[in-house]
Amino acid sequence: MAKRFIYAPTESEPGVREVEVEFEWFPGFAVSQKQKSIAALHNAADFHPILEISSKSEDDLGVKASAFNLSFFTKSSNRKVSVESAFQGSKVFAYSGPFPDMYEMTARQAKKEIRVRQHGTLTGFNFFGKDFPIRPRTFFYDWLYINTLHKDEELSTSMCRFAGFSDIEFNPDKSVNCQAFSAALYVSLVRCGMLDQVLESADAFKKIMTPFYERREIKNPLQRSLI
Repeated sequence: MAKRFIYAPTESEPGVREVEVEFEWFPGFAVSQKQKSIAALHNAADFHPILEISSKSEDDLGVKASAFNLSFFTKSSNRKVSVESAFQGSKVFAYSGPFPDMYEMTARQAKKEIRVRQHGTLTGFNFFGKDFPIRPRTFFYDWLYINTLHKDEELSTSMCRFAGFSDIEFNPDKSVNCQAFSAALYVSLVRCGMLDQVLESADAFKKIMTPFYERREIKNPLQRSLI
């Protein structure tokens, strides 16, 4: 047996309900094994429908919504940049970064490359000249994911049909940012009628969402020590 979270968008106010679910785990690296685990996770939940957001998803929507595939075009050069590449390339460490050249890499290349370029602790993010803090912890990743998702009208509209989202690979004991969480937050903002407000600017997003982030860190103390 294993435990994973399913992220359900709240409707009364912007936020995400994190539901821990115990389910049968199917070991192995094959995609078919991952998909068996995903099916078991979803079946064990007490609400539906649920969308797996990862390259292992059996639903094309989940694959498209993965941060490795979800992309935007830059205004200056019309380059296509994935959320993952933008996130990794925007990291600023104590003695290095950001790395805008990584925007042109594939998501897998960028994620692997950042390990080589990391010098010192993570101090923030810089995205096309705009600085973003490391706290709230998931602020920059959520902002980047939600803004990119909103640009794809068909995909973002389809996502709003779901009651929850999962990411079979995400381990909250080791990582902070989760694409399933960001997707759930997007849907919550839509249902609360606050999406337009948070999309006005990064500062507006931070101001509106900080109370939720602070409550989340109190509930999840381990998250405060992760980067």
